[in-house]
Amino acid sequence: MLKASGADVPAVLAARDLVPLLDSAGIRRAVILSVAYMYGSPSRTVEDEYAKVRAENDWTAAQAGEYPDRLIAFCGFNPLKDYALQEIERCAKLPQVKGLKFQFGNSWVDVRKPEHVEKLRKVFAKANERRLAIVAHLWTDPEYGREEAEIFLNQILPAAPDIPVQIAHFAGGGPGYTDEALEVYANAITAGDPRTKNLYFDIATVADEQPKEVLQKFAERIRQVGLNRVLYGTDTGPPAARQSWLIFRTTVPLTDEEFKTIAGNVAPYFR
Repeated sequence: MLKASGADVPAVLAARDLVPLLDSAGIRRAVILSVAYMYGSPSRTVEDEYAKVRAENDWTAAQAGEYPDRLIAFCGFNPLKDYALQEIERCAKLPQVKGLKFQFGNSWVDVRKPEHVEKLRKVFAKANERRLAIVAHLWTDPEYGREEAEIFLNQILPAAPDIPVQIAHFAGGGPGYTDEALEVYANAITAGDPRTKNLYFDIATVADEQPKEVLQKFAERIRQVGLNRVLYGTDTGPPAARQSWLIFRTTVPLTDEEFKTIAGNVAPYFR
């Protein structure tokens, strides 16, 4: 739902356009994720960057406010920026905002750099203090995998022990996912690692255009992390919400009962 214009940003999708899409997919409530982090990408030169980040987050929150019984909002920004902690404090005061969205790839986050880890720990700790949930797109580049997942699990996630942390695209970038990264989290969950107690995963674009062997492994990982941790999600599309669910429903080898469980899951930030 980016209000900005330009060749590399998505078209505006207002709440009045989104709600009918939710209705057609049988979705009662949804979170809309601000993409204000795009203004802070090192690949862009933006005048009055932080002002635009604030305006985009405010716009997203206002859209959610038009349908308060259906929508909530997450603020977005580059977590490495000097204004990151300030924006958390500001967003925490917006009644429609229940969380934060980070896109590590767009923000050029490299968790192999200690200075990046330290900034992320402060951001996650501040989100934990303000009780704002986090959705994080962790995939950064083709080299992303086990090492990055272990750093996130061991050094960053512990800074936010009391809030839901949702890993986007099942620990990949979508379409598909990165199994060697997901395996780190799956094994930690299986072992009862307390750091994973509030860890969730969304399935946005994971099943799109994937071969049979990937879909089979995806199903196995869903069972390993636990059906109760798996949340439906979709990018802005196309495909729209209804089509995204149908792709997931008709390609991933899960049982009808398992699909029913996932369809009925309610993200903790809605409760």
